[in-house]
Amino acid sequence: MFENKKIHMIGIGGISMSGIAGILLSFNCKITGYDAGVTDITKSLNEKGIEVSNKPNLENVKNADIVVYTAAIHEDNEELKYARENNKLVFERSTFLGILMKEYENVLCISGTHGKSTTTGMVSTIFVKANLNPTIMIGAHLPIINSNYNVGTKKYFIAESCEYVDSFLDFYPTSEIVLDIDDDHLDYFKNIDGIISSFRKFADKLNNNGNLIVNNDDENTIKMANGYNKITYGINNNSNYIAKNIEYDDAGHPSYDLYIDNEYIDKISLSVTGKHNIYNSLAAIAMCKLYNIDINFIKEGLSSYTGVGRRFEFLGKCNGAFVYDDYAHHPSEIKTTLDSVKKTKHNKDYAIFQSHTYSRTIQHLKEFADVLSNFDNIIIAPIYPAREENIWNVKESDLVDLIKEKNPNVIYLDSFDKIEKHIKNIVSENDLVITIGAGPVNEVAKNLVKE
Repeated sequence: MFENKKIHMIGIGGISMSGIAGILLSFNCKITGYDAGVTDITKSLNEKGIEVSNKPNLENVKNADIVVYTAAIHEDNEELKYARENNKLVFERSTFLGILMKEYENVLCISGTHGKSTTTGMVSTIFVKANLNPTIMIGAHLPIINSNYNVGTKKYFIAESCEYVDSFLDFYPTSEIVLDIDDDHLDYFKNIDGIISSFRKFADKLNNNGNLIVNNDDENTIKMANGYNKITYGINNNSNYIAKNIEYDDAGHPSYDLYIDNEYIDKISLSVTGKHNIYNSLAAIAMCKLYNIDINFIKEGLSSYTGVGRRFEFLGKCNGAFVYDDYAHHPSEIKTTLDSVKKTKHNKDYAIFQSHTYSRTIQHLKEFADVLSNFDNIIIAPIYPAREENIWNVKESDLVDLIKEKNPNVIYLDSFDKIEKHIKNIVSENDLVITIGAGPVNEVAKNLVKE
């Protein structure tokens, strides 16, 4: 379907759209794209020979055989309107990606509310170490491929698979991981039952020979997987893949004894921090064993994997303090980040938190306050609105007031510039600073380590 086609992509600068564009080049497609911003991603696409315009270009749409757009694009977008009015073959991103997946023999989908990018990175790194040359699409920068995508053979397609707006229901998996299920994206799903229902529909996408891998220690995931044939993993003794005798080094990196069906296999050592990564690694191991990857490649892949961009990512130092960035934007994710921080040896820690969207802020206000209060010091940044208007009239001070009930060391600063100056004035040798949020708060961390 794709060979030698002219494909125009509206919103090509997104992490997923740019990956699709790169993979389509392997089908000898002529790719053009539109994106409002000029970013490192759009510059990289230009360097690969993809013409990216930051203004509408109807000539590109006119010449295209297929037009693909991302859900962030409004129906009144000039290019999208032109494509529809002129009866172009038009696909939304996830629908198109699902069609693209049909070109591959094995489609490995990694899903779950939290941990998708990390686990996709682990699986991908192991496959690369095993010389299997997989095609990869991941929602973050993966060091081993130095990109968010990899063009490999058509035997394996490893794909991070997001549940938001049911987009993963457009995919065609041969194997699935469900890492966990939590109450996120409530602007779409409304409640946890709606999220569980979506994941059950995703499991139904597997054919009779498909494999479902689930976290046996996550209550919602077990509820979702009830009645399905499944492979389980966890720390408890009733799973197929179990981590026992867990230890942590001074940097918070775990190691454990791996058991498969109650048989000791080998010792696994990780180069990423936190208990959550034990679970992520077990899921990755279970997936890789389905494809008969040798345990030595698995061990090598996991020990060499140091994370993906914006997941407890060490950026450098400021006044001798360690500076990290993390994409966490849900209370459960922040709890995971907190676990990594506390397992990393340091003096005082400083969390700079930017809440992502007004709706998520109001829905999880108390939970945000509860988890953030466990950091030594908390700096609240302006809420990142993304696509929303503040119809709830929620304010940063609402969060500050709740945190103060448990921890007085919290302040709100109304600009990144003020936050950077504040941090530079107070941190010292062996302190730890971390920016937390899915918005542009990571720019603070980047600026802190520049000097």
